[in-house]
Amino acid sequence: MIGIISFIGFTALVAVISYYATRTTDETSSDGYFLGGRSLTAGVIAGSLLLTNLSTEQIVGLNGSAYTDGLSVMAWETLAAIAMVVTAVFLLPRYLKSGLTTIPQFLASRFDVATKTITSGLFLTGYVVVLLPVILYSGSVAISGMFDVPTLLNVSDTTALIICIWGIGIIGSIYAVFGGLKAVAVSDSINAIGLLIGGILIPVFGLMAIGDGSVFGGLDTLMSANPERFDSTGNPGQEVPFSTIFTGMMLVQLFYWGTNQQIIQRALGAKSLAEGQKGLVLASFIKILGPLILVLPGMIAYHYFNGELASSDLAYPELVRAVLPKYLVGFFAAVLFGAILSSFNSVLNSSVTLFGIDIYKQHINKEAPERTVVKYGKIFGICLALSAMFIAPLIANAGSLFNYLQEINGIYSIPILTIIVVGYVTKRVPAIAAKIGIISGSLMYIISQFIIGPNRIEDALNTAKAAGITDPSELKLIAADAYPHFLHVMAILFVSNIIIMLIIGYFFPRKEAYTQEYTKQVDITPWKHVKLVGALITLVVITIYIYFMK
Repeated sequence: MIGIISFIGFTALVAVISYYATRTTDETSSDGYFLGGRSLTAGVIAGSLLLTNLSTEQIVGLNGSAYTDGLSVMAWETLAAIAMVVTAVFLLPRYLKSGLTTIPQFLASRFDVATKTITSGLFLTGYVVVLLPVILYSGSVAISGMFDVPTLLNVSDTTALIICIWGIGIIGSIYAVFGGLKAVAVSDSINAIGLLIGGILIPVFGLMAIGDGSVFGGLDTLMSANPERFDSTGNPGQEVPFSTIFTGMMLVQLFYWGTNQQIIQRALGAKSLAEGQKGLVLASFIKILGPLILVLPGMIAYHYFNGELASSDLAYPELVRAVLPKYLVGFFAAVLFGAILSSFNSVLNSSVTLFGIDIYKQHINKEAPERTVVKYGKIFGICLALSAMFIAPLIANAGSLFNYLQEINGIYSIPILTIIVVGYVTKRVPAIAAKIGIISGSLMYIISQFIIGPNRIEDALNTAKAAGITDPSELKLIAADAYPHFLHVMAILFVSNIIIMLIIGYFFPRKEAYTQEYTKQVDITPWKHVKLVGALITLVVITIYIYFMK
């Protein structure tokens, strides 16, 4: 009962603060609703970036990966810091110079409206089919388990899961659809503080549990028991082989932190370029500490449960259940609930933005006043949320949540990153090249990862089993050798698409060279320390890798 009361109290506090912080914002204009009136400061941007990223698909999924593979999966966190630095130094100045509300808006001016529409459609499809349902499902599993909802309500596990999915979905929709970006960003910033505190408590209590009450004793026990798991360089057959760091891993990070509407929308709402850069750099520094929350608990769980859990995705919730004092369960559940809402409402708000600006205003009602654009954007958001709530229960059979999410995202992430990169670094590559690049990139990835790859792996495993090989570790290596890792495939397709676009641009260049105009919507004077601080952050990441390299 104490846990439920503290849960309700903290959640209500966030809602009240968010309301008072946003009650004077004009939500009837596009800038007011979609970008918080272009008034976001560094701290709000950093908090919102981190909370948008940190949700249960990350906390549960990545800790599950760490349970299986150890420290090597930290690449998903530490390399994100470098990607944010690149975004702050190179991409954000260009975005704010054009006064963008959505990333596809740049593609309309650089290529044409059709390219923008295709890209917006890809984003929206990925959000409703993959990202929103995964957030709802993983969050519901965590909340249902923490409060033992099946017993509390005397219902089956499946029914409890559906109740939690709809509860999270409805509350998240209220924030995102009716509050706009500023409500999302403010609630994110408050929850960020709670999540950082609560997130650190889990490994602390976990280390104390295996170290007879001592955190450092627990760490010594953990490192001495399985020293090979503290290797920053992943091996073939693991989720993040070391070689992928130099190929698709950085591309995924650059897409996610530099071009993904769900994420970059926070920086697009900055009151100035300097504030946006400070926010990104601050978030990147905190991101370096991410493995303490997203990797270390999974490694502790492996030792605590002797690697005997039925599923790696149970590592985090089972560790929380085992080591967290009962009086903290309500607070931590509230914090985790805030993280779930953050990711859900952030994706939903970005979807509303993409539909309202890039589809409704562009193709359905070009003369619509801003109030009408916002209105129909909200209606679309409600429909999108309902669709995600119906799809979410189907994710139960998806396997590893985190790996599933990353692999599926490749369908649209790399093609979109490709055309944005080519769009900024070239002046005469035509619109037809962008259309071919984005469509061919998506199709080739689908054929590679979901048709050719599975068939090759199945044939290799069948051959191995026929030869009498039954050891799971050997079979895992055989499967890894049968077909390139999906991150390598992403890199191959990225380079191939760029070559295709450049060839088309060489033979069929656009008549006039593209020139970017300064819309003067915000001050684009850069923060004078951004390059120095960015270089230091990059050096820290490299040092961490070298230190843990075995």
